[in-house]
Amino acid sequence: MKATMLARARAYLDRRRALGYALRVEGELLLDFARFADRSGHRGPPTKRLALKWATLPSSASRLYKARRLEILRTFAKHLAAIEPSTEVPPRHVLGPAHRRNPPHIYTAQQIETLMGRASRLSGVLRPHTFATLVGLIASTGLRISEALKLRAADVDFLHRVLTIRESKFRITRLVPLHRSTAMALKRYHARRLRLWPHSPFFLVSERGMPLSGSTVHHTFRQLAGSITPTSNRATVRIHDLRHTFACRVIEKWERTHRRAAGRIAVLSRYLGHARVTDTYWYLSATPELLAAAARDFKTPRHEDS
Repeated sequence: MKATMLARARAYLDRRRALGYALRVEGELLLDFARFADRSGHRGPPTKRLALKWATLPSSASRLYKARRLEILRTFAKHLAAIEPSTEVPPRHVLGPAHRRNPPHIYTAQQIETLMGRASRLSGVLRPHTFATLVGLIASTGLRISEALKLRAADVDFLHRVLTIRESKFRITRLVPLHRSTAMALKRYHARRLRLWPHSPFFLVSERGMPLSGSTVHHTFRQLAGSITPTSNRATVRIHDLRHTFACRVIEKWERTHRRAAGRIAVLSRYLGHARVTDTYWYLSATPELLAAAARDFKTPRHEDS
């Protein structure tokens, strides 16, 4: 019996995930394509026509989203082509580029203080302390929101002031050193949490001692950030923008030192848990401070009059 498209897609996802790729969104979309192909009566490996038909199905979606759908199928098709030579790989960029950097909001120090202040006034016994700690933790370490929510109490070393981030993106485990003030704030929260939920293995917990859900965090953050005007073209600021802000502020700080930032991007890349240094450049925005630093490098040298 010939393999269905769904069976092909599941086998492909199993192989990629075994290599460390999470493929959460991409996996859901690929399985949706596979079901679409099987329902339509298609037999055999994917074709260009079938891929384009599925990629452009959401007529009201943006061109960028359709291009991203097609890109996912291109990767899948290239993999299948090595096994089933009759597979047709969709042409690249036939729907335009699949990625476009939407500039993030770069928070000021005052805005971060405002967020933490509003969080501390939330209702509940532990909730205000949990959300104030969450905002402060991401702002001071640049953690991904998923990493902060999965953090376990056993992974916070107060003595050596270091976090162990276990098997995050691409299943990378890394150590994240903490500033003394961050470690002290986390220790205060930990003591408060222990009094209420001593047996919960998670570090940041809800009023019921359960780990925080991503949807709850994003909903609450929108309430906290309601009056902050984005500096980007997005409708609202995001909690993920704190990670972008951290990356930019680190570079700005390095640029104020004698050594400056040259040759140190790899350090920041490892700290942020990136698999490639190029991923770190995606996080850097042209803040006034960084533009001023760049301008210093491009000043025309003065020549003595002859």
